[in-house]
Amino acid sequence: VIHEKAPCADSVHKILCNHTSKSRYFLVGTNQAQTKHRVLKIDRTEPKDLVIIDDKHVYSQQEVRELLGRLDLGNRTKIGQKGSSGLSRAVSAFGIVGFVRFLEGYYIVLITKRRKMADIGGHSIYKIEDTSMIYIPNDSVRVTHPDEARYYSVCKCVYSYDLSHSLQYNLTLLQRPYELWSSPASSAEEEVQTQSKQDCFDIFEDEGLPTQVVYGLLNEPYYKYVWNGKLLERVKDIVHHDWLMYIIHGFCGQSKLLIYGRPVHITLIARRSSKFAGTRFLKRGANCEGDVANEVETEQIVHDASVMSFTAGSYSSYVQVRGSVPLYWSQDISTMMPKPPIRLDQADPYAHVAGLHFDQMLQRFGSPIIILNLVKKREKRKHEKILSEELYPAVINLNQFLPPANWIDYIAWDMARYTKSKLCNVLDRLSMIAENVTGVLRTNCVDCLDRTNTAQFMVGKCALAYQLYALGMIDKPKLQFDTDCVRLFEELYEDHGDTLSLQYGGSQLVHRVKTYRKIAPWTQHSKDIMQTLSRYYSNAFSDADRQDAINLFLQVYQPSESKPHLWELPTDFYLHQKNTMALPQDRRSYTLWWSEGILSYLPVAYDEVPCEENMKKVKVKRVNRFDESIDIYTEFFKPYELTSFDDTFCIAMTNSAREFMPKTVGVDPSPFTVRKPEETGKSVLGNKTSKEETLLQRKTAASAPPPPSEEAISSTSEDDSEDDRDDDGSVSQRSTPIKLLTESGESNRTQEQQQQSVKEPYGLNLAEFPAEEDQLIYERKSKCHGLFFYHQVICLILVLPYIHYLIHACAHLSFSPLSLCPVHVREPVSCFPEDSIYAALPPQVDRDSRDEFESHVMTGQGQVRVLCRDDMLMYREYVKNRYM
Repeated sequence: VIHEKAPCADSVHKILCNHTSKSRYFLVGTNQAQTKHRVLKIDRTEPKDLVIIDDKHVYSQQEVRELLGRLDLGNRTKIGQKGSSGLSRAVSAFGIVGFVRFLEGYYIVLITKRRKMADIGGHSIYKIEDTSMIYIPNDSVRVTHPDEARYYSVCKCVYSYDLSHSLQYNLTLLQRPYELWSSPASSAEEEVQTQSKQDCFDIFEDEGLPTQVVYGLLNEPYYKYVWNGKLLERVKDIVHHDWLMYIIHGFCGQSKLLIYGRPVHITLIARRSSKFAGTRFLKRGANCEGDVANEVETEQIVHDASVMSFTAGSYSSYVQVRGSVPLYWSQDISTMMPKPPIRLDQADPYAHVAGLHFDQMLQRFGSPIIILNLVKKREKRKHEKILSEELYPAVINLNQFLPPANWIDYIAWDMARYTKSKLCNVLDRLSMIAENVTGVLRTNCVDCLDRTNTAQFMVGKCALAYQLYALGMIDKPKLQFDTDCVRLFEELYEDHGDTLSLQYGGSQLVHRVKTYRKIAPWTQHSKDIMQTLSRYYSNAFSDADRQDAINLFLQVYQPSESKPHLWELPTDFYLHQKNTMALPQDRRSYTLWWSEGILSYLPVAYDEVPCEENMKKVKVKRVNRFDESIDIYTEFFKPYELTSFDDTFCIAMTNSAREFMPKTVGVDPSPFTVRKPEETGKSVLGNKTSKEETLLQRKTAASAPPPPSEEAISSTSEDDSEDDRDDDGSVSQRSTPIKLLTESGESNRTQEQQQQSVKEPYGLNLAEFPAEEDQLIYERKSKCHGLFFYHQVICLILVLPYIHYLIHACAHLSFSPLSLCPVHVREPVSCFPEDSIYAALPPQVDRDSRDEFESHVMTGQGQVRVLCRDDMLMYREYVKNRYM
């Protein structure tokens, strides 16, 4: 028996919500291929209770149609009546966010609109763009409350891949020994195995070959980064796990780096903590459990996209963390100052709250942990310096009880002071820090926004170089600014920083990487002022409402008629500080401040250790390797849908060759070559409208002009941009070559110029019918083949307009007609030389063709041969005609 392990995906990917007139909601969930269905029944007659029934049965498409038909017939007002349906469709959705209740009955929150953001190992990651809240009880039993509508308005203010865990953790599960998963199966697991055997067959079973058994792993999410955990808590023990969809809050972006035609995907995932979550000035420091404000785990994943499988592909991941200074501190926003004074709310001489925070980090990441503190050191009036004076002694106190090999490293650097100095280069200093980092870096300033994002970018840039080096993409782990690769990565990190800044601070980034490089244009200063004003306005007037919405969604506050309303509370301090509501039963040691068992496994993270406690969090089921829950083929390729290459995500995603490579690339299409600032593709695209830019991003290789000769490439100059044409949205994308606006804004080409551009590579106009002289030449040359090759002549006639140029060219050469006839090897079928039947031998495959085929096979296995000069020339031709 062959044993393999694979991540097990949820099978419910689309939901149809149907309802009868007053009694029930019926949710029909289906898988990607729409071959397996589950039905969830929700009672609508209970005014304040949630009654859900899940029969745990898997229906076929025919069975679910019959079930819905019987429900429709049985719920009509009169038997046989066709005018009114007994079963009506309420909404179509892609998943259940959860169930929430305010002062009346329960609501069900459904995902109604989504957008694909990334692909990791064939698994899709979606962004939730719209949701729908449906009130479950019917109007006849509804008990109205006057404040229900206000709670509803406050609250209204991705899939099979587990995003709550890092890639390292997810792949660690797959690499654990088989013996750890071979425990006796429970009755529920045996039922799943039986069901799996009925749903799929094993093609090796009848042939007497080893059965290919795969262990599907379903891991419990890391609830710190799950935002709808409380909304699903009421039903997670009632319904099948396929209905449960855990979502994260943060950022996800993916871009494609083309390295001589080899696609490399760079993915950035930011997970915002759901503990002590809130807005900028209303959530500072840490709570009594060690959870800090604005805590975000950022993971950058680099993988070779030519092989997407987790088992055969090449993947690399690096994780960074940002978060507020782990102390009891806050800022009073009632003073209406741009920078309210920092105050320490509670003395913590034994660094108890800092110990709880770093205990969480040791458990998740292991050691060493590096703190990069970017707050100011020298100030005329103490402001940020207060935090440094408290954090450094806390780290010293915690380190004295740890073994020296596992100490927490502390790096303090006044980034703002270095920025003002004309003699110091901020980014060079950050690069030196990044080169010496080995472990998980925790970066903080005061807000953990602008300075932190730039520092994380520099560390991520250094890590990206080592990731590409480990994957064999570059010869040394070093990346320079102003290359296509770094420009792509910088744009990805700025989108990442803008998103996190909007979520926490209410505006986009004020200071960007270009600001610290001191190359930002003068217009950027006015934008920085506007962002500062926007951030101040949001913090002063709208943060309180946003904080109420977060508290309500995370169920930190649960409405009740016996409690004051959420908007009546003077502060939410007591909602996030649990020790203020009850006396702690177990007081932790000030010296042994880490959790039990963590220290013995360091530097390995305790969460990744295959101990008994961690094994209980993973559910295992034995399935056939062709089962859809572990097979990514159906999810990624969607063979049951009619799709277009232009609409696929891999075509639409940001592409280094399309967006960043200069349009006059010349002889060096490498994404690691330093470009001049005016040579980037963004400067050309910057003059385009959003519609034209979208059309440009959707171009495919089918719309590119044919490749030019090598001489044409060697003569390429910076004036090639003059041949570009304006984009016309009315022309079909598949038949229109790539067009760019030149700086002079030249008009469209005439029809004669278009025909001339087609004649340059082919030597003739393909739209015209061949001349009579060319047809006679072709007819004379084809007769020498005889009737034996009659079928070949028929095939050649079908493509005659495309090859008559070759025959016309051969006619002008000094060859006799017989010399143009190909030599076909024939041998007699019988042993008698006379009156025998002759058969043509199959054509022999030359060595170059065999090498080409072997290289494709090796690429599929994750082995790529070294590029030669011919490959470079071929790729240059492709890039010139595809993206220029």
